Amino acid sequence: MAEGIKSREEIQEEYKWDLSKIYAHEEEIERDIQRAEKLTQEVAQFKDGLKDEAKILECLKKADELGRTVDKLYTYAHMLLDEDRNVGASQSLNDRIKALAVQSSSVTSFIEPELTKLDPKLLKKMMEDDEFASYQMYFREIERGREYVLTEEEERIIASFGEVAGAPSEIFSMLTNADMDFGSIPDEEGREAGLSEGRIQVFLQSQNRDVRKRAYNRLYEVYTSYKNTLARTLANSVKVNSLVARLRNFGSSMEISLFPDNVSTQVYDNLIAAVNGKLQYLHDYAALKKEVLGLDELRIYDLAVPLVEEYDKQIPYGEAVEIIKKGLSKLGGQYVKDLETGLTSGWVDAFENKGKRSGAYSSGSYDTMPYILMNYNDRLQDVFTLAHELGHSMHSYYSNREQDYRNAQYSIFVAEVASIFNETLLLEHLLKNAENREEELYLLSHNLEGYRTVMYRQTMFAEFEKFVHQKVDSGEPLTPEILSEEYYGLNEKYYGPEITLDDEISMEWARIPHFYYNFYVYKYSIGFAAAKALSQPIIEGREDRLQAYLSFLESGGSQYPLELLKKAGVDMSVPGPVEDCLGLFGESIERFREIKGKPEG
Repeated sequence: MAEGIKSREEIQEEYKWDLSKIYAHEEEIERDIQRAEKLTQEVAQFKDGLKDEAKILECLKKADELGRTVDKLYTYAHMLLDEDRNVGASQSLNDRIKALAVQSSSVTSFIEPELTKLDPKLLKKMMEDDEFASYQMYFREIERGREYVLTEEEERIIASFGEVAGAPSEIFSMLTNADMDFGSIPDEEGREAGLSEGRIQVFLQSQNRDVRKRAYNRLYEVYTSYKNTLARTLANSVKVNSLVARLRNFGSSMEISLFPDNVSTQVYDNLIAAVNGKLQYLHDYAALKKEVLGLDELRIYDLAVPLVEEYDKQIPYGEAVEIIKKGLSKLGGQYVKDLETGLTSGWVDAFENKGKRSGAYSSGSYDTMPYILMNYNDRLQDVFTLAHELGHSMHSYYSNREQDYRNAQYSIFVAEVASIFNETLLLEHLLKNAENREEELYLLSHNLEGYRTVMYRQTMFAEFEKFVHQKVDSGEPLTPEILSEEYYGLNEKYYGPEITLDDEISMEWARIPHFYYNFYVYKYSIGFAAAKALSQPIIEGREDRLQAYLSFLESGGSQYPLELLKKAGVDMSVPGPVEDCLGLFGESIERFREIKGKPEG
């Protein structure tokens, strides 16, 4: 474990993403800003003039040009800021581009209301016209959302407060990534080691229980000291979504959040019900972990520790890349070749540095290559995280290559399928090539953790999020006490009698950034179950299913998520795939027990 966090200048260039491929000079940024401003004026001239097909097509093409320009600027600005969130110039540029994006959104806000007012016969005619081929899904969305579109003035007002609406998320990010000081704690060797959100998982996976406990307690000590600010920040974020839902005449915050994916609230509720119906598997897993770790009491800070403590393998970044390439070989030679090209072309920002955003993500725009932010720490989990983010990036790469701008952007709903699919293939490869019994058990323990952290933990998050939004929709307050009481109760229900809870876990809601994304986390669980269903035939070598999956990656957002998944081979509108996935978790627990019980050799 490193003693300190490096500055960005101390990180070797080969491990940094290459943003110069977006803009090499400040003059290029200014040129695109001016271009966007000019396009904004040009698009505005179409206002009140979308009466005939020619004008509509011209307007849509101008709006696309504006969107592509602003997307490219925003991609650059937010990733530059995420390199080091303490750099004032990066914050200023990001704020400037965000304001430009809000202006762009406000100016183009007239388009959809005007198209909604068109004679349905004209809209149908355009949907059958090859000149409007790129806009078929867009027109379908207009028809589907007709009843929720407001007046032109109301749409303009909603678009104009976009920057303010995003303020709670920005405040949370700046507070937790730049302003909060978690200090340091003694590591396994007794040396002071810096604690941060980017490094907490390293401490929690330590084989030294005192290190885990110190890191855990220190982390929540800091969060608790900010509990009132964080509760108000989250509450205001949820209020924004609730307000927009009411203004647009949706029945709830959940409805408006699921509407873009054309997903019913029943899918969300099916997930929670299916997982709640299989909580015994999680209780069994907690009992297994308590038994294997030899603990009288299992605590939350023990959960991230691998079940096989004597096989704590360190995996340098370069080795991780080679493992991933081999693990994804069943996707075909071209897929691996494209992936390798990306990894050597500046896609990835690999290591943590001072001020860098925590966690990991894949980003990019239609006119840039995909980029991956990592905080790689030489752990097995980091290898899987890199494979996960590469799933997103390869999905973007193929969608952008095969689809036009309007149809390239896939829904987050299906994005998690591609990423978890990659993790599934990687796990299969590592298990097949395990060098010994200890390594096999270690990998199985990682697999079990995947079920716990995705199928159960993310669904618990989803259940908490549903509670929070229902409270706000009903006009009830969200105090730190209400949030903590509900969160503690959910942990008690999900983990059952085998785990001893503490007061600290009741504050975990305060550090989850995804709660600011409005009903996002359930897509991890849905995606996990879909990936398990789609991956098995490919592991078995079925060429027809491989081609169906690759076609799925190339489809972008050309169809609704559930349609795309059904075409790829799994129906997520019913609870079956979730229940089947949870059944695999139960089988995996038994498989671990069986191998653990066998003698070595």
